[in-house]
Amino acid sequence: MSTKQPSLRIDLGHTSLAGLRPHNEDYCAGATPDGEALENKGILVAVADGVGGHANGREASEYCVRSLLADYYSTPDTWSISQSLDKVIVALNRWLYSHSRRARETAGMATTLSALVLRGRRYVIAHVGDTRIYRLRNAKLSLLTSDHVWEHPELSNVLSRAVGLDAHLSVDYMDGELAEGDLFLLASDGVWNVLNEARLIHLLESTDSADDIAARITLSAIEAGTQDNCTALVLRVLQLPPDSLRDNVANIVALPLPARLKSGQHVDGLEVVEMIHDSRMTVLYRVRDPHNGQNYVLKTLHAEADAADTAAIAYEEWLARRVASADFPQVVNWPQRSCLYYLMTWHEGATLGRHLEMGRRFTVVEGAELAARILKAVAALHRLGIIHRDIKADNLHLGADGRLRVLDLGVAASDGLDAEETFNEINNPGTPSFMAPELYAGTPANESSDLYAVGVTLYHLLARKYPYGEIEPFQTPRFGDPIPPARFRPDIPEWLESVILKAVARDPVERFETAEEFLLALERGAQRPLRVARRTPLFKRDPTLGLKLLAIGSLVLNLLLLFLLLVR
Repeated sequence: MSTKQPSLRIDLGHTSLAGLRPHNEDYCAGATPDGEALENKGILVAVADGVGGHANGREASEYCVRSLLADYYSTPDTWSISQSLDKVIVALNRWLYSHSRRARETAGMATTLSALVLRGRRYVIAHVGDTRIYRLRNAKLSLLTSDHVWEHPELSNVLSRAVGLDAHLSVDYMDGELAEGDLFLLASDGVWNVLNEARLIHLLESTDSADDIAARITLSAIEAGTQDNCTALVLRVLQLPPDSLRDNVANIVALPLPARLKSGQHVDGLEVVEMIHDSRMTVLYRVRDPHNGQNYVLKTLHAEADAADTAAIAYEEWLARRVASADFPQVVNWPQRSCLYYLMTWHEGATLGRHLEMGRRFTVVEGAELAARILKAVAALHRLGIIHRDIKADNLHLGADGRLRVLDLGVAASDGLDAEETFNEINNPGTPSFMAPELYAGTPANESSDLYAVGVTLYHLLARKYPYGEIEPFQTPRFGDPIPPARFRPDIPEWLESVILKAVARDPVERFETAEEFLLALERGAQRPLRVARRTPLFKRDPTLGLKLLAIGSLVLNLLLLFLLLVR
């Protein structure tokens, strides 16, 4: 009998009053989703105080909070919380800034913003301006934000930062661990300007509901003589989820590993057809639904797999579910799962690596077209904040339907998740010959190293060689200049060779910055060819060469002078 895991529960309340002002320029709101949205994006609350002293201040604050709540939940689940918040807030800043410059009546239209996200057992804060976020824990009140006002005494109430104030916005971010019983207060300056720390602690320590506490705080501010709008949003943490809830691990870690499967056996109503792949950690089977004949891929672990392996396959499934693209196999929801595995769609065909093994010779046109398809798929991953980290011919499947699909997210990385929370991270996993030079120095894999692997793959498909020679596991390679692929494949045109050499450049700065830039170079082809140096200039290969030559010249000159002195 399964027991439902406890989830994040809070008590949320807020009050916003105009006070002595004719208009209330403050605005506050929160979003408390459930299910996958709660697990993947968390709970978001925000308070904003409009700048302008008129109706436009309210328009700015309300627009900012409402848009943040709507757009944050539309960002990919694979993005980190701070990345999602930053993308949305920066876009809001651009809109407000341009809107405030359109007419005299909207000039100066801007707003402060303090936002709080609770997800799992952690919180993240995004802050601009002089609204504040406090946390009460164990009777101690902590101010978690800094006021963005000018330090000069005469300008102490003038904002130095606000959403919409400048074309470029810098947002403060911080995060921390939650504890049950934590109480957060998001307040406008009309509250904290007149209520000191002792008074706030007294009000927040009440056992009343969050709504009652928020109302009491704003009324106290008015009684204390505030001259401004006063807004208080109170959030109390009632229950935290378990540590293992995040990222599918809790749903899969308790399942038993299946025994080694054989053709004809059944698992949860699926018939095993054949084993299609067996690696050190994972096993893939082709299985069939007897009711409709539909084939699937079942991915599971060896019986000796440990907890880290289990967490890794759970993480892989979580990532794969979020890549909703025809360029990737899709995860299949199955009504029952009695053991540890997950299902993917099955596609007839073979990997590009298998095509090479069978002796297929790809034409130059085919190679360029395949590279373009790979780049479109990689671009989709990068937009989701996912780095594949193992692009190669063996992980690229050419289906019988003609579609190219990228396989195996087993070592992919996502900035939406700290890998240490799920499994023991392998430092820069991948296939040595396809790994960018900087990865051997310990630089974390990124978009550039993925694009490098695409370049090596194109080189390998056409030349059946590698730009720096084949690299064996655990070898520490030395990288000089890449060998031009036309040396092995003379029919490669100069424009395509230039594209390949740029993609596999030793220095990341010299490569394509994005998959879209790489794709554009392929599409332009011979019409607008790239200019790429075939050899690295001597001074660039050895930055100390100038000093060495100077030293040698000085030595020769000194010897010549010595000789002249001796012969006189």
